[in-house]
Amino acid sequence: MFSMVKSAGIFGINSYMIEIEADVSGGLPAFDIVGLPDTAVKESRDRVRAAIKNCGYKFPTGRITVNLAPADKKKEGAVYDLPILISILIASKQLDCNTRDCAFLGEVSLDGQLRGINGLLAMVIAAKQSGIRDIFVPFDNATEGAAVEGINVYGVKTIKELIDHLTDFTKLEPALPVPPQTNPINAMLDFSEVKGQILAKKALEVAAAGGHNILMIGPPGSGKSMLAKRMPTILPPMTFEESIETTKIHSVAGKLNKTNPIVTVRPFRSPHHTISSVGLSGGGTVPKPGEISMAHNGVLFLDELPEFKRDAMEALRQPLEDRTVTVTRASGSVTYPSNIILIAAMNPCPCGYYGHPTKPCTCSQNAVHKYLNKISGPLLDRLDLHIEVPPVDYKSLADKKNGESSAQIRERVSRARALQVERYRGTGISCNAQLTPSLLRKHCVMTDEASEYLSRSFDAMGLSARAYDRILKVARTVADLAGNEIIQKENIGTALRFRSLDRKYWE
Repeated sequence: MFSMVKSAGIFGINSYMIEIEADVSGGLPAFDIVGLPDTAVKESRDRVRAAIKNCGYKFPTGRITVNLAPADKKKEGAVYDLPILISILIASKQLDCNTRDCAFLGEVSLDGQLRGINGLLAMVIAAKQSGIRDIFVPFDNATEGAAVEGINVYGVKTIKELIDHLTDFTKLEPALPVPPQTNPINAMLDFSEVKGQILAKKALEVAAAGGHNILMIGPPGSGKSMLAKRMPTILPPMTFEESIETTKIHSVAGKLNKTNPIVTVRPFRSPHHTISSVGLSGGGTVPKPGEISMAHNGVLFLDELPEFKRDAMEALRQPLEDRTVTVTRASGSVTYPSNIILIAAMNPCPCGYYGHPTKPCTCSQNAVHKYLNKISGPLLDRLDLHIEVPPVDYKSLADKKNGESSAQIRERVSRARALQVERYRGTGISCNAQLTPSLLRKHCVMTDEASEYLSRSFDAMGLSARAYDRILKVARTVADLAGNEIIQKENIGTALRFRSLDRKYWE
């Protein structure tokens, strides 16, 4: 007898519907799974056989053929255990139920329990878009799937529990979405704890307000990491759309928190400098998201930037420009979103004390140049703000008065972001860092005095066309923070001040 139930597959962060077809017929005992299954899917035969027997059902003794359609897409993982099991029970006439508007997802243990899976949120979204009314998932994933409205998500612990529901013996209740965290900001980190570094804090405020990338150069102990770790505390709250998109990426990577499965806090990723280019941009036989995509809608912090491998650093160039990461493998091409704020930190030389006011540098001039030149010009050009983080003097450290809190800075940042969202409504962008050349000309209107000042500075500083665009974007953000609709001369001056450091070190 033939049966068909619905499930879902995933490739990248996008999901597609799959039909699990089962045919049980006479003949020599055999159990075949076709439709481009990987090793984990093929192993479903043993898991499903044991689970059916241990749940008190009879495993068919004839020829069983299971087809995963469409057959031209690679299927991976143990997510198809549950739909394969249900389709076999229906085809062997041991289960009589209507599954027309249902979908099934989940790994099955040998004793008939369901285990959690990765990438569930994207699959629930695809099921809803395909008109599925009820979807049955492992209990551990239920709250993650419940974030999608318009579809009943049932968390199932055991096969018996599911069959009792399908046969109307005992009904399950749909899972309810978990309310967002009431205090998403890490209270242990606050800008009020940072002593001194007025210019650096202002630069980070501008970066947060406009979504700009930033490079910090300074000696060891000057507070670069301390500043970077507090960046998420001044970013505006995540929108629901940003939260869902970020959760999809973390779900595919298997990095969700079971207690709070929906990501409501902007990610902060800080990979070690030994990471490979694949670990940074993503990859694998079936491409998985890397650190760049894991930081989507949040912050990617690269400490000791020159210590990263050259190919890893260069892998940042395309994502910083296009805000997407495209990974191509034999199994296909996957595009992950990468709308990030990159914060890079580095010492000015190998010993860290080049230009230090009190400690002598022990590096030769050649060693300093070699160290700095590990950062390529094209990558440096893609960092909107370049700031120096000098050592903090004793007077600032001993000052018991706290500086401005993260909440105060965040309020200004949120106001500036709200202006940008309204200004660019309908264009597909949300902050100044994403401005296209056409929108740049339209929205970065300068006074005559500001235009003349930028013209003189462009020739004097030997800026590139990309640097010119980025200075305008930063100036637009500075103007938004100041409440200026038209960019003033002082806004251009601030933007140039945040862009001139590369001329000090790299020339």
